Amino acid sequence: MVRTEKESLVKFVESEKERFLFFCGEGFIWESLPLGTRVIYAPPSIEPIANIEDAIENALENPINSDPLSAQFRRGMKVTIVFDDLSLPLPPMQQPDIRQLIIEHILRKCADKGVDDVHLIAAIGLHRKMTADELRHQVGERVFKAFYPLKLYNHDAEDPKGVVFIGKTEMGEEVWLNRRVAESDLVIYVNVNLTPMDGGHKSLVTGVTNYLTLRNHHNAHMLLTSFYMDPPRSPFHGVLLRQGQLIERTIRHFQIETVINAETFPPIFRVLQKPEHFWNKLEATWFKMIRFGCAIAPFEINWRIWHSVKAPYGIIGIYAGEVESVHEKTLQRLAEQQEVQVKGQSDIVVCGAPYLCPYNVNSIMNPILVYCLTTGYLFHLMSIGKPLLREGGVLIFTHPLYERFHQQHHPSYIDFWNMVLTQTRDTREIEKFEMAFAFNENYISLYRNDYAYHGVHPFYMWYWGSLGHAYAGKVIFVKGKSKVAERIGAETAATIREAIEMAKSFLGKSDPSISYFHLPPIFTCRVE
Repeated sequence: MVRTEKESLVKFVESEKERFLFFCGEGFIWESLPLGTRVIYAPPSIEPIANIEDAIENALENPINSDPLSAQFRRGMKVTIVFDDLSLPLPPMQQPDIRQLIIEHILRKCADKGVDDVHLIAAIGLHRKMTADELRHQVGERVFKAFYPLKLYNHDAEDPKGVVFIGKTEMGEEVWLNRRVAESDLVIYVNVNLTPMDGGHKSLVTGVTNYLTLRNHHNAHMLLTSFYMDPPRSPFHGVLLRQGQLIERTIRHFQIETVINAETFPPIFRVLQKPEHFWNKLEATWFKMIRFGCAIAPFEINWRIWHSVKAPYGIIGIYAGEVESVHEKTLQRLAEQQEVQVKGQSDIVVCGAPYLCPYNVNSIMNPILVYCLTTGYLFHLMSIGKPLLREGGVLIFTHPLYERFHQQHHPSYIDFWNMVLTQTRDTREIEKFEMAFAFNENYISLYRNDYAYHGVHPFYMWYWGSLGHAYAGKVIFVKGKSKVAERIGAETAATIREAIEMAKSFLGKSDPSISYFHLPPIFTCRVE
């Protein structure tokens, strides 16, 4: 089901007295919008599955195009359970995480069938390794104590003995795979789908592989031509499909995918995901207090508060079995929760940029990650079918663009910022620096031993953001630091109204069409 504008709470601004909240990093902007602005809200949460334990059991024992999971176990076999890392979902899920509940079901079935050679691997790809506490939060205390560290661990893309060559696709794309995964009798993947780009073949192809595999789709050409939140028209997903099908011919794979609803914040912050015109007096007062508290608190306090938030998501879909059949069901259910159908593009699109993206969980949102989040992820979320923004239009985001980096997690980002972006912002030129970062021994050592993102990772973030940046005629950050904005090729404004006036002047229009893509929670726009 795709909701229409009316059903999805699309609102047109009728009074200049109306105010709207905009996430701005760890704080907020509270500002009016011009009359006639189209405000697009996320659909309300779908009612979650009432009995989650029964739903898990039903999915595992009545899978799609596959034998029941319990029928696939036999004594003495080697089983590997792979699961999404901390980049999904956002914010992290309150305990128990759905992956914990599913993994516990799988382990009970293994025990019933006498299967004791079981490993659990976090599919980090080239992300930073998860800490012991992060793994414990995700899989639960019992599983953690029973398996960590020898049989519960992070994938290591740079372990020369731990990654094996599988082959090449018909298009010559290399595929490498975690050795334990490749040599298992059965591989079970446990996923959370937050956006249309998650899950499916991408799970294994990006999560338990290496740079030589990823560079076939994580490259400048691919990400400058690919709407990766819209799989049917995405060359990016075409490569994933070919690589994934090659893996399917190599291993026995049972895919489990889950879909969450839109319950992003616990009750204390629930007002943030509710449309402003539905607030009661108490909620309006409470938001003012939250906003004031964020405004006066130092960054470190705000950072600690927001990164402690865990989301009370409800599970609205669990599907298991053959990977492509499962993923088709997953995407259908995700669209029912997230997709908003809107009519027509806009000259200007405004969007708040929050404190969190997939790559700064328990970490810092540095300017390269802001670039990826805004002109990358957020632009693509509003571009199902075709972009919400008219080509050559103006993107306005609210974010302070502070020049902060997490020294441990993002060392190659610091060098990318200081060494690469000071020379060029041209994505094709930037790609020429990629190999030096990808094979840098220091970055590799930090990735393997010190919770750092892989050396090549900032390049991927720049590529992710490049299509949206190239598509827009201008990008403006409200409250952003001008020095930082200049380096990423953007401009700044003190207020949203000032940014809109700048956009009008650039477009040469006195009455441009404007849309506000209102986050949170996460949703997508299907544009007619």
